[in-house]
Amino acid sequence: MGARKRKMAENIKEAKKNIYFATLRDIPSSPRKMRYVVDLVRGMEVNKALATLKFVTKHASRDVEKVLKSAIANWEQKNNRKADDDELYISRIFVDEGQTLKRMRPAPQGRGYRIRKRSNHVTVFVDAKTNEQE
Repeated sequence: MGARKRKMAENIKEAKKNIYFATLRDIPSSPRKMRYVVDLVRGMEVNKALATLKFVTKHASRDVEKVLKSAIANWEQKNNRKADDDELYISRIFVDEGQTLKRMRPAPQGRGYRIRKRSNHVTVFVDAKTNEQE
């Protein structure tokens, strides 16, 4: 690695020290179904979001809950302490489209219908509330 690339990599690594996030990739459901659940918890405090996800009946809520718990654990790991109640909130959360598996289904009269099995990626950013934000 050259000096310019090494310096850039160090700058990126330094910038990521203050960013707390988790990503769950290749979830086998469509991004549209996942966005319904993600929109429910966007901007919420972490404890309230976990309680909301626990009682949402959609299957996608389990995956969002999993990645949210991972983001909380990442924050605690980087700060070397447990998160207090109402200290963390979801600063950003978004769903990206993943890989699409394309399959064929037999149809009448020798035709074939396309089936698209979609997947998605969920990314959650958590941050601590400061006195200025309150």
